[in-house]
This record gives sequence, structure tokens and C-alpha cells, in this order.
Amino acid sequence: MNGLTKHQVIKMVNRYIGVSGGYLGTFSYRTHSDFYPEYCELDYEPDALEGTTRERFIHILSNAPPSDQAKILKGVVEYYPLGATQAPPSRTPELQAEILGWAANLSGSPAVTSPTLSPDFESTRRHLQDAETLIQSHGAHRAIDRVHTALHEFLRHECNRAGLPLDPKAKLNPAFKILREQHPAFRGKSSGDAEVRKIVRAFGGILEALNDVRNNASPAHPNETLKETEAMLAINAGHTILHYIHAKIARHESGGA
Repeated sequence: MNGLTKHQVIKMVNRYIGVSGGYLGTFSYRTHSDFYPEYCELDYEPDALEGTTRERFIHILSNAPPSDQAKILKGVVEYYPLGATQAPPSRTPELQAEILGWAANLSGSPAVTSPTLSPDFESTRRHLQDAETLIQSHGAHRAIDRVHTALHEFLRHECNRAGLPLDPKAKLNPAFKILREQHPAFRGKSSGDAEVRKIVRAFGGILEALNDVRNNASPAHPNETLKETEAMLAINAGHTILHYIHAKIARHESGGA
């Protein structure tokens, strides 16, 4: 696994932590030294290095192995939360999610990214952002409920937007079935259509399983939760289905086939 690029390191330093008057965020020499064991569970000694706090931090982060880089990134997000006093305007939820995505890749557990949704889906976007944050801060099993809610909300929104009849209490698979069978975006034929239809029909079973996982194997209820690998599988499956539906409808609305 490759480590962070120079661009990523500088982007996090300047845009997320923030530099003012030569100072790196709110770090002092002491708090910077305490940061590694307290927030990252790592044993680095910045006082042994020459230079400013910014220069020492960049040196440590740039030269750390990927697994340590992931811990430092997550430590920075915890140490410098969104909305904190003296936070730079560039410390946005989007940048935080991007940094946590870097950490996931460095840890060897990349997730399927969320699709770029329009402002009409602001609530769905927030659920997906919450899920990305939970994956990194507390583990994939804690994010299943957020992904389930985002997907459920998205399906209901698209049914309502297309004027399709939907029971207000409909779960994931019934909502998806109505879209698949009645939305004009899913009509017509193309190359490989029979095979693609098999995959799309299989999504129904996956959605049923996601609903069961959310209810019976996630912290949404007092359950014994999934292991991280299986939890990430469930989350990636949900993201993949959301990606497909969103792309299919967007292409139809833009006049594509």
C-alpha cells in the first residue's frame, strides 16, 4: 500500500489543520509531542527534530509507514473537529470525509465511495457523510444503519419524484422493485441486457439482506454486530446499488439511453 502523496500531506496541513503566523493549528511544542501517543497510539518524538511544529509534523507524517499515517490522519480529525474555534473555513465536512477516505485506503480497507448527489438529496448526503465518519471513528458495523437509512430515503425520494405509488411503510426491496418495474429509466434494451437484468434482480435479495442486517446485526438495535469485513461488505453493497440507481436515473433524465 502506497503512502500519502506530498499533495495530500500539504492539503491536510494547510486546508484542514490550518496554518497562521507560522503556527500549525493550535499545536504547541508540548501538545504536538503529546498528540501521537494520546490520539494515535504511536511513539513519535517531534522534539528530536529540528524546525517549526509544522515542519516537524510534515516530516513525521510524510515518513511514517502507511498504517501509521492512517492513525495520524484519524488522530488529526479527532483532535481538530469540524466547527472548532479557530478552524479555517476550508475545514469542511467534504474535506474531512476525503481525509478519512485516505485513512481507509492506507489501512487497507477502502470503501466504495458515495455518489455525488444533487442538493435535492441533502438529507441522504448527510446520512452518507455520517456513515463515512463512523466507519473511520468507530468501525464499519456502526455505519450500517446510516447507509441503510440513506438508501431507504433515496429510494423513497426517487419513487415520489417519479410519481410512483409507494406504501409509506415500504422497506428497501419493495421500493426498489417499484423503481425497477415502473420507472422509465429502467425500460428499453441494450447489449448484455439479459445478464444485467439478472444482476439487478439479485439486488432485491441483497436489499432484503441489508434490511435484516440492519435490524439483527447492527447497533440500530441491541444485537451482536457483524465483524468489520462483513460490515464493510454490507456497506459497499448498499453503496453499489445506490450508485447504479442514481446513475441510471440521471442518464435517463439527461436524455441518455
